Amino acid sequence: MGRGLLEVHLVDAKGLAGNDFLGKLDPYVVVQYRSQERKSSTARDEGRNPSWNEVFKFQISSTAANVQHKLLFRILDHDNLSSDDFLGEASINVTDLISIGVEKGTSELKPAKYSVVAADNSYRGEIRVGITFTAAKVEEDGGQVGGWMHSFRD
Repeated sequence: MGRGLLEVHLVDAKGLAGNDFLGKLDPYVVVQYRSQERKSSTARDEGRNPSWNEVFKFQISSTAANVQHKLLFRILDHDNLSSDDFLGEASINVTDLISIGVEKGTSELKPAKYSVVAADNSYRGEIRVGITFTAAKVEEDGGQVGGWMHSFRD
């Protein structure tokens, strides 16, 4: 498929549903691409409409042609006295974005709204995310960048 850098711009969320013991949500997001995970800062006291404006980078290295590329956004409420509460999740299929980026060198999805859903697929708000993929440049010598191709002994 391709190699390159996937940059995820986590902008904000609106209308998050959730119950907090003291009534105030402190949401954060765990962004996952395959085995890579990134965690946003906690939007303290921002309640149901948090703003993060953070960028996360993921290395893409896939040679398989028929692989689905998906980003998963798990939104949680930070709690001090108990375990963090799951508020919902959103997923974005970035397979086409990566394919176009490999072909053209770069591709971009401007920040857009994606539905946040619970495990039962009930609507839990929305998250706004922008994504850019930049393909890695492949050198004409077969991928060798720097170093010696051959070594000689005297």
